Amino acid sequence: MAAITFGTDGWRDLIAEGFTFDNVRIVSAAIGRYVAATYGTDRPVIVAHDTRFLARDFARTAVAVLRGEGLPTLLADRDAPTPVIAHAAQDRPSGGAVMITASHNPPQYCGIKYIPDYAGPATKEITDRIVAEIGTIDGAGLTRGAEDGDAFDPGPRYREAIARYLDIERMRGAALRVAYDAMHATGRGYTDELLRQAGCTVATLRASVDPYFGGAMPEPAPRFLADLTAAVTGGGMALGVANDGDADRFGVVGEDGRYYVPNQVIALLARHLHRNRGMSGAIVRTVATSHLLDRLAARYGLPLRETPVGFKWVGAVMRAEPVLIGGEESGGLSVLGHVPEKDGVLADLLVAEMIAREGKPLSAIWADLVAEVGFEPRSRRLDLHLSPAAKEAVMDFFRRRTPGEVAGRKVVDTRTDDGVKLILEGDCWLLARPSGTEPIIRIYLEAPDDAGLEALHKAANGFVADVSAQPAGH
Repeated sequence: MAAITFGTDGWRDLIAEGFTFDNVRIVSAAIGRYVAATYGTDRPVIVAHDTRFLARDFARTAVAVLRGEGLPTLLADRDAPTPVIAHAAQDRPSGGAVMITASHNPPQYCGIKYIPDYAGPATKEITDRIVAEIGTIDGAGLTRGAEDGDAFDPGPRYREAIARYLDIERMRGAALRVAYDAMHATGRGYTDELLRQAGCTVATLRASVDPYFGGAMPEPAPRFLADLTAAVTGGGMALGVANDGDADRFGVVGEDGRYYVPNQVIALLARHLHRNRGMSGAIVRTVATSHLLDRLAARYGLPLRETPVGFKWVGAVMRAEPVLIGGEESGGLSVLGHVPEKDGVLADLLVAEMIAREGKPLSAIWADLVAEVGFEPRSRRLDLHLSPAAKEAVMDFFRRRTPGEVAGRKVVDTRTDDGVKLILEGDCWLLARPSGTEPIIRIYLEAPDDAGLEALHKAANGFVADVSAQPAGH
């Protein structure tokens, strides 16, 4: 059996290599035993899946094992977004949900997320208990029940909740023209239909189900959104939006074809919720997310919370205190009054609501935000593929021999809660964080201008090249 580990957002592996039916049975049984010990055996476990190859078959396999563990199940009647299933887990008494998805990963991957009944990502404590249970299970001896489960449609209740959250009348009055890229994934019939319900004229792209996602990753990043950008600029649209494979992430293109990175979208929506809707609460960001949010929090007199990477940490804060918005630079956010789980559907809709409320194009709203805070940082992430020895040497350098300056800027603070984060003078910072599953170090950079960002990039590459080239022990 391939090693099964839960990362920042569940277990993922290559289909037919690590992600096999046998392993799905074992993981499902471990989740089932956690559910039985935590909730008892009366509450149903919700099971759902995305549009990946064999995803429904994997979901039916999970249902059979959960039923064999004595648990009732509800099987979604079609592929569904993760935030929709998270909402369903909280909306009714449940033992949580099993979501078959690899999110934005390439099509050859699949995965499993367990979502407890609080509707957010499972905490490390929960996944540690599930992983410990996995080690005790003999897959060949598992009892299996029927694979069908009790079918249910999670869509209506979710759509009702989102429609209540949005200013639908204001959006109808604006009658925006919007392009939506479903990326052959689960967001179709959710993001586009809710936009139509809000009075938008919507052009939906890539709405067909395709487990190969058109030969690309289902990630709403600029390199995969050329068709969306062309639809916006060529069709005179006010906005272009997209979702990833399980619709927990968002992508946003403005009226002029500009792609707005998640750091910018989170800041825009924080401003919108507080300034336009009068909402308050903490602003929560991961350690790798833009300090532009710190500027907004200070300006509005709101608490700012920094968490490790992974939305489970953001969700934990959302469950503990009122949070205006929580977000991460990789494209996930949630907001006050909603589930503590990433929701790319709601994020896209809130951008449309913001444009309707302001009565301005997105580019003008962004310009207003920059003028308001006097800060327009540039951010970048470097994914550096290193040997295990070089990876450890680089992290050891940052942990033990932190440089006094980087790119000519003094290091004024060092944080080690998740990786090593160097806070530099002049609104710059650098975060070095190793991947837990790959021979990769991710280095996140932020500076107030392009020149500062390039200087940080050059310095980071220099540190890595010098340290990884040194003999072991130096």
